[in-house]
Amino acid sequence: MSDLLKVSSNPHVRDKNTTSSIMLDVIIALIPATIFGIYNAGDNALYTIALILVTVGSCVLFEFIYQKGMKQKVTISDMSAAVTGLLLALNLPSTFPIWMAVIGAAFAIIVVKQVFGGLGQNFMNPALGARCFLFLSFSSYMTNFVYDGVSGATPLYILKTTGEVDSLRDMFIGNISGTIGETSVIALLIGAVYLLAKKVIDFRIPLAYLATFSIFILIFGEKQLDFEYLLAHLCGGGLMLGAFYMATDYVTSPITPWGRVVFGVLLGILTGIFRVFGANAEGVSFAIIFSNLLVPQIEKITRPRPFGYVHMKKKKEGK
Repeated sequence: MSDLLKVSSNPHVRDKNTTSSIMLDVIIALIPATIFGIYNAGDNALYTIALILVTVGSCVLFEFIYQKGMKQKVTISDMSAAVTGLLLALNLPSTFPIWMAVIGAAFAIIVVKQVFGGLGQNFMNPALGARCFLFLSFSSYMTNFVYDGVSGATPLYILKTTGEVDSLRDMFIGNISGTIGETSVIALLIGAVYLLAKKVIDFRIPLAYLATFSIFILIFGEKQLDFEYLLAHLCGGGLMLGAFYMATDYVTSPITPWGRVVFGVLLGILTGIFRVFGANAEGVSFAIIFSNLLVPQIEKITRPRPFGYVHMKKKKEGK
């Protein structure tokens, strides 16, 4: 009984989860998509494995070098750099030059993450920041997708330019061209279920994101109220990868419950605008990064009111 009445300093609510355990869960959740991406590369599978390993290793190495050079505590054991490297690799085509991936890893860790204070201080998702940087710097390589040994356009690009829907079955399974980790919706959903079951991520952001995006496409898409067209948009591109694995990043997403809903709605609207009215067929990466910048304001307007709080204006009126 004495232990139950013991009073200690705050915080009083504790969690067994640590940064490293959370990051390990994210890596485990990404394994199905990673394995399928390697399998989908076909004859290029060995190169794809090398690309993934070098990207992950480069992120860890750059974090170690930066922290050592700045005489900071080395935190590579928390596995956050490894997760950044894996997410960056999964956002690259399987034929992407390895030396360019190393540049992207340096940008993600040094410029986006460490310069702003390291884990917990970065203002945008490092992997997505690096992806956008590589897209703007090496656009021809970032849009060179190979499937079954042949270079070709992604189903999402075909959908945008012609309005034709590719095989939904192939898009769901992943028998299509695209980046290493975005092709198989079923593999990504398996990992998402794992993260939700482990309570690593909150359902509000992906649910609000996908629901808002679906409504936007049904209303403003080229084929209004066409559910086959909608399913093609949901299965195509990096929407599932972004919704469950990058939009839910602890550091760059709101912590308030309603803030997460607002964040998801904003993501859905921006992704819909970029895909329907923009020049590029994708839009997920830019939508998430833009929304990351608005997180402080979203948290400010959705902050819960403290118990017993009385607005000063009302208090004066009461007097």
